[in-house]
Amino acid sequence: VMRTWVLLPAVLWCLTGVRCPRSTLFNTKGFIYGKTGQPDKIYVKLHQNSPVLMCMDFKLSKKEIVDPTYLWIGPNEKTLTGNNRINITKTGQLMVKDFLEPLSGLYTCTLSYKTVKAETQEEKTVKKRYDFMVFAYREPDYSYQMAVRFTTKSCIGRYNDVFFRVLKKILDNLMSDLSCHVIEPSYKCHSVEIPEHGLIYELFIAFQVNPFAPGWKGACNGSVDCEDTTNHNILQARDRIEEFFRSQAYIFYHNFNKTLPAMHFVDHSLQVVRLDSCRPGFGKNEGLHSNCASCCVVCSPATFSPDVNVTCQTCVSVLTYGAKSCPQTSNKNQQYED
Repeated sequence: VMRTWVLLPAVLWCLTGVRCPRSTLFNTKGFIYGKTGQPDKIYVKLHQNSPVLMCMDFKLSKKEIVDPTYLWIGPNEKTLTGNNRINITKTGQLMVKDFLEPLSGLYTCTLSYKTVKAETQEEKTVKKRYDFMVFAYREPDYSYQMAVRFTTKSCIGRYNDVFFRVLKKILDNLMSDLSCHVIEPSYKCHSVEIPEHGLIYELFIAFQVNPFAPGWKGACNGSVDCEDTTNHNILQARDRIEEFFRSQAYIFYHNFNKTLPAMHFVDHSLQVVRLDSCRPGFGKNEGLHSNCASCCVVCSPATFSPDVNVTCQTCVSVLTYGAKSCPQTSNKNQQYED
């Protein structure tokens, strides 16, 4: 990597000639208790197991319950029974394994139990209903928008274009092993008047660092939650680029005895902003999902997301969770093609 850092100054001289499930209802053991009234929202990461949903409220769990029975109804309004994906215990605890988009929706449990008067042995049946709104979510895909400035001799001449291409190639090489690359690069040349330095020319360079370079799926190693891998890689790419530009300032101010070429990095000019995107079928909605505002939550019925937009769009004909298309819409996502 150090060889790459040293390469840019040499190029500059040549051209110029001189970086869990989510809910407010968890107790310390990780169980989620129900409460009557408004359904509680619970967020389960895609392909992970759901938290344990308790078919009772916390207060009732501290009391003796006589002859309890539990009836769970799933999002399809059918009675849930235990299987290889749905785990229901004798005490009414529900856990969903390997959570997927279609498993999102309303989970309802009805608890029936008896109260017995000690004096008369009179029995009374009590029923309580608890609702849980469960949503699949995944982490957003990170990318970084970056901007940086370099001085130049003039806004006229081909060496600006040559330098721009060389810089892009160096940055791509810095992160090629991370399956990241530079996209949407651009630059403009401006004249800048600096106090006590007069008028100089600078290249205002902008680019985006993206984790989906050709062959990016190979870095996933079969992982179903590949955004964990791509986000880890893009963070490493960001750190390398930030260190690269820090090295430019160090090299020029220490190795060249403060004699700078006409084209050099403007210290402290690097700006980095993280951009989030969601996979098709997912989107962000801070108002609807305030407890998971940073999450890409599965699109609800009557909405869809066909591409990497951050929000789900309205489509009244969609009846399922996680829709990637609307019957009237045809839109392919090209960003994730290998």
